[in-house]
Amino acid sequence: MNERQALLERALGHHQAGRLGQAQALYREILAQEPGQPDAQHFLGLLGCQLGQYDAGLALMEQSLAARREPAYLNNLGNMLREHGRLEEAIARYQEAVRLQVDYAEAHNNLGNALREAGRAQEAMYCCARAIELSPQSAQAYNNLGNALQDLGELDAAAVSYGKAIALAPGYAQAYSNLGNVQRARQQMDAAIGSYRQAIGLQPDLHVAHHGLGLALRATGDLAGAAASLLHGLDTTDPHAHNTLATALTDIGDLEGAQAHCRKALQLAPELAIAHSNLGGILRMLRRYDEAIASCRRALELDPRLAVAYVTLATACFDQEQFAAAEQAFRQAIALGAGDINVHHNLAVTLLRLEKTGEALASCREALSRDGATGLMLTTFGDILCASNRTDEGLAAYRRALELDPDLWFAHTSLLFKHAGWIHCDPVQMLADARRFGGSMTSAARRWEHAPASVLARPLRIGFVSGDLRGHPVAVFIEGLITAVNPDRVQLFAYATQPSEDHVTARLKPHFGVWRDISALSDEAAADLIGRDGIDVLLDLSGHTKHHRLPLFAGKPAPVQATWLGYFATTGIAEMDYVLGDAYVLPVDEEAHFTEKPWRLPDSYLCFTPPDEPVEVGPLPMAANGFITFGTLNNANKLNDEVIALWSRVLRAVPDSRLLLKSAQFAQPPFSDRIARALAARGVARDRLILLGHSYRRQHLEAFNLLDIALDPFPYPGGTTSVEGLWMGVPVLTRKGDRFLSHVGESILHTAGLPEWIARDNDDYVAKAVAFASDPAALADVRRGLRAQLLASPLCDARRFARNFEDAMAGMYASVATGAASRD
Repeated sequence: MNERQALLERALGHHQAGRLGQAQALYREILAQEPGQPDAQHFLGLLGCQLGQYDAGLALMEQSLAARREPAYLNNLGNMLREHGRLEEAIARYQEAVRLQVDYAEAHNNLGNALREAGRAQEAMYCCARAIELSPQSAQAYNNLGNALQDLGELDAAAVSYGKAIALAPGYAQAYSNLGNVQRARQQMDAAIGSYRQAIGLQPDLHVAHHGLGLALRATGDLAGAAASLLHGLDTTDPHAHNTLATALTDIGDLEGAQAHCRKALQLAPELAIAHSNLGGILRMLRRYDEAIASCRRALELDPRLAVAYVTLATACFDQEQFAAAEQAFRQAIALGAGDINVHHNLAVTLLRLEKTGEALASCREALSRDGATGLMLTTFGDILCASNRTDEGLAAYRRALELDPDLWFAHTSLLFKHAGWIHCDPVQMLADARRFGGSMTSAARRWEHAPASVLARPLRIGFVSGDLRGHPVAVFIEGLITAVNPDRVQLFAYATQPSEDHVTARLKPHFGVWRDISALSDEAAADLIGRDGIDVLLDLSGHTKHHRLPLFAGKPAPVQATWLGYFATTGIAEMDYVLGDAYVLPVDEEAHFTEKPWRLPDSYLCFTPPDEPVEVGPLPMAANGFITFGTLNNANKLNDEVIALWSRVLRAVPDSRLLLKSAQFAQPPFSDRIARALAARGVARDRLILLGHSYRRQHLEAFNLLDIALDPFPYPGGTTSVEGLWMGVPVLTRKGDRFLSHVGESILHTAGLPEWIARDNDDYVAKAVAFASDPAALADVRRGLRAQLLASPLCDARRFARNFEDAMAGMYASVATGAASRD
């Protein structure tokens, strides 16, 4: 061996051992002795590339090839070009290497890898297969063949290939990780988790195995484990890895951590559309809706076909009540192929809010036609059917939902709420449905045990559980009460079931000794809090309405529990002791409608708080118009076919009369057209209708000055709207009912001193409308004196109502101690 050859052998030894500085010095010594020596040039260039000095290193390697077209040199150069991102040049060098040496297994294998990276999986497969043919014991070649087969979707064949790689090299961590990827793609999650863990055991720093394990754990529902694995395997320079970790952190509720990793992904790749979309989803969950919408729109600027961004955008718009924008985004998502069952369902909910009931039904049916239809979707279907005035079908849909999921409490709630307001309500069936709900809640609740009730040396602690302690009819009827209660008799606690607050909330809060937001607490945790507060009488102010927390009442956190004000039928909760009402809404012959015992207040179960707005009562409109204007400012959902039919009779019986209808729904043309067609079919022309949409409260009150007589719908009459009308000088014509809900108008008019405005039946309703309309002078007299009459009545006497309320609370509590049966 000559001296140059010996130097080269020593240099290669240092190079292979990782002593790069010593190897570099010897390569340079050889080149100093023999300029252009191809071996020294080639390996010095290779060493330069390994040190990250690609330009100089690749130049030296190219120069060595000019002197000697060695297949091994071409293979090495291909490796460095590929590593430096010059993929097509690398492929060319590998191809030349195998042309010069057709049995060069390593070059065939490397060519296969490069072709796969270039997206040419079919060619890559042939190259890897040729490498295996030449070197049957090459575990690496089998692993690479598996990669190409996986790219081609040949998952079974890929798994076999990875298995052969592992059989040849049992310590081959990357092959185990790749096998895990195939198993995960085949939904074999337990096997995939095992393969990833085997890979990590062999090579603890193998990031891709940790990443794959995280994805597999997430698919099995181990969200905490998934986040931990993804974090452990995080490649901090990879924006996609940060984005995936953000998704996992979102799963476990770490929204701030998720947001941080999304933003890191976008720092690394500002135009990564999916990261903008995911950030939008996180911001939405943080209730930063404007930012969420902006993030989703940025994602769609970058990738207009990113369906998931449309879904997130639609959901954020829905949360902001931008229903038209939400509809458009959901439809875009569906057009891009994201029309899964949930998207169709959410589109249906959006269309329902837009009063597009026909389209909502179609979208909901599309969702229900797919595999995986749920009780939630059947509940939405029921909501849409009821909104379409097909209540019997809607109730059937709710019952089908409960067959799928008997514990779906909001399906119970929808069923009971809609049944109570249905013209054909069956009290026996409704009671049975309510008992079923109550039984489900009781069986799931942890029961509180209370010491025997005794005479208290302190004020009674009264808890109000409500989601409506804000600008809402419930607040209208409790504000006067809470300002007038005697603190020596009762201490008030508020338990708000949703976090939204407004200027009305600010007025209410100072009158409660304790105010607690329980919206984020579980039913059990909320019940524990109430129990620790030592509440004596706990009042439900919601019943089966939005934001109710009836399940917590099933645990009986207070010794006495009652439902009042927000609802108008039984809750079905056996642990609810009383329903608070009056003689009009709780007649003796209807006590069987309730699981609760009736407790009747002496005057009325309502106490109206007059508006702050200085709106004056206007003159009788018919004096200026020359015709009478009937109408209602009630929610248009109360206008069923029977109401439309009766009001049409009234208008036909009073020539030239007009009908004013004001509700938010009339801002939607499909809804307005439907009501107009229904009236036209009964002989009331469109030009006799005045349709008005939503307005703020002052404008709402001023609209009463357009009415001569208010018509009460049925069986769901006005409550707040009726009393506001009386305050504005507008008498309301109501009809005698057959259940708590339909007696509300009777209670209001009796208490206000207007019993003559209560009709016995439909014929009497028409007769009274005609009689009142025919006497403008009498109507004008009523209008002038009605506000003063209302203010002087028990409906507006907060001090009187407060004493009655305090007596009721004390009586309820005493009855627990004494076992007394009297409820009046």
